[in-house]
Amino acid sequence: MSFTGKTVIVTGATSGIGRASAEAFGREGASVVAVGRDAAALAGVVAAVVGAGGRAHGCAADVTADEAPERIVRTAIETFGGLDVLVNAAGVIATGTLETTSDEAWDAMMAVNLRAPFRLMRAAASGLRARKGSVVNVSSVNGLRSFPGVLAYCVSKAGVDHLTRCAALEMAPLGVRVNAVNPGVTVTNLHRRSGMGEPQYAAFLERAKETHPLGRPGEAGEVAALILFLASDRAGWMTGETIPIDGGRHLTCAR
Repeated sequence: MSFTGKTVIVTGATSGIGRASAEAFGREGASVVAVGRDAAALAGVVAAVVGAGGRAHGCAADVTADEAPERIVRTAIETFGGLDVLVNAAGVIATGTLETTSDEAWDAMMAVNLRAPFRLMRAAASGLRARKGSVVNVSSVNGLRSFPGVLAYCVSKAGVDHLTRCAALEMAPLGVRVNAVNPGVTVTNLHRRSGMGEPQYAAFLERAKETHPLGRPGEAGEVAALILFLASDRAGWMTGETIPIDGGRHLTCAR
């Protein structure tokens, strides 16, 4: 799955699935525009991608900012000459029920998880069309199944799934494919950043051994491997798919 000569934008590139994806694209020779809010962390990602054999440029940006999508896409085209792949991996999670989720918490979840991918795809459409490129959105098993206590997160990821399907139909005439991955519990900093302490996170991962039929949480690199496949020519007749990579979690009933 060589990506030599291809330019890839990865949002959320400073940690978790985003970072694993950026480094994996680098190992396949891609030119990676790594997007994140922390400039110092981005420098580490750039170094890792270059060390893996790719080229890289850090783009410090908040994906929810008004000017961010156009600036990110412009950076890719001006730095590396075009755009082949967009990976929307930036995401946040927070707990909250129907009664406890505030308007502010709802809006913040939608802004990062759903509105930002939409705006980035819109901004990238012309560049992707020129290269017959592809989009991979990072959704969640929560987009496919309902879970209590994370209402806004579930809705945002269900939105990502349908955005993927709708965008796939609209971008197909442009020669652009759009797919999504739906990970189960994956070992990243996502839940830690939501405020989950280390004891709670350890218990959460232990519980994942019971809730996922394969008996363990996933690793970011496993999800990155699927992202690269979907972005590659080997998946050239796939579009509009939302693919679980969750150790079988989506197959189970609530327990």
